[in-house]
Amino acid sequence: MKKEFIKNRKGQKMAVVIEEADDPKGLAFIMHGLSGFKEQLHIQVMADAFKEKGYSVVRFDTTNTFGESEGNPDEATITNYLEDLEDVLSWASSQSWYQEPFCLAGHSMGSISISLFAENNSEKVKALAPISTVVSGKLSYELKSKTGEIQEWKKKGYKIEESASRPGLFKKLPWSHMEDRLKYDLLDKVDKLTMPVLLIVGDEDKHTPPEHQKILYDKLPGRKELHIIKGSPHTFREKEHLEEVKQILLKWINTL
Repeated sequence: MKKEFIKNRKGQKMAVVIEEADDPKGLAFIMHGLSGFKEQLHIQVMADAFKEKGYSVVRFDTTNTFGESEGNPDEATITNYLEDLEDVLSWASSQSWYQEPFCLAGHSMGSISISLFAENNSEKVKALAPISTVVSGKLSYELKSKTGEIQEWKKKGYKIEESASRPGLFKKLPWSHMEDRLKYDLLDKVDKLTMPVLLIVGDEDKHTPPEHQKILYDKLPGRKELHIIKGSPHTFREKEHLEEVKQILLKWINTL
């Protein structure tokens, strides 16, 4: 395993971890979600599944998160996540271990980012695993409106949340985060996602619930799978849930 620090288009430092296979069957990039980082257990599980199947794997911390990259977690947006993904892929394309087409896997806001990239660059993507994905800003808005969260957020101009992955750390997301999110909808170009797609979600996910995943699943044009993990919330942390996710991934990778 080797770690490199590269610069994104804004000149910010980004931490990238590369794990090269000896005789790689392929290449996979793994992307974390909002306020996540590359060492999270569920991100590691995704990476391990690809590694066990002989893939070289790249994980990275976006900017504006709680990882090793620069930025302010309060400024995280889908736009900044997508741009960072594009910049990592652009950098990777000049490396000796780079291969196309590659696989993309992610969680939550990382998942919508990899999916948006795949919609615009389908020829580069061998397979896509958007886990617990945000499907659209519109669906997020509607879901949060039902709980009154949107009204409170808009009124205050920000919302404060404690990081579940790093207790004691807080993110203060401005209303502009939701305004940015509303610009994006995977359903607009879903017909471009012709590669094999794997969807996984917890049945107790309150952020990107199974109902949202089913809307996306029904519109996907190609080979697709949807798995619902019983008893799991948005982020997989329990040992049995992580193992179930890994086994689903291993079987899916075998089909690629």
